[in-house]
Amino acid sequence: MNDMNMEQLVSELQKMMPFKKEIDTGDIVLIAADDPRLLAYAVVTGIEADPSRKDPWWHVHMEMLAVPLQPMTWTLRMEQMCGQEIFTMGGKKRFMAPVAIGYEKHHETVPPGRDERSGKDGAKRTKKGGLRIIK
Repeated sequence: MNDMNMEQLVSELQKMMPFKKEIDTGDIVLIAADDPRLLAYAVVTGIEADPSRKDPWWHVHMEMLAVPLQPMTWTLRMEQMCGQEIFTMGGKKRFMAPVAIGYEKHHETVPPGRDERSGKDGAKRTKKGGLRIIK
């Protein structure tokens, strides 16, 4: 990581990490910083509009996943908080993107109009996992 500039690092991260296109409260984000050089995870605890700005900027409240948890708030545009662009804070390059942790893989929905269990049309439900209760 030390030999890469931020653009190269982000390019490599985009190849190996399953980033989401949108962000929401409860998402885990990956944060990359140029100085100090680090990669870290945080959980988004809230997102609210910044009323002091004319353009759409957002206060992104997060807890850095460290011991102890470290609360922080960054004011960002949507493109910055969703991993669409590298930004600077105090002249230091930063990158942030929400990570798809795999929830979608384990909670697939049955296609609309078909209930997998009963064979009836029009019902929606989520698929159950492969575990059974044994008595």
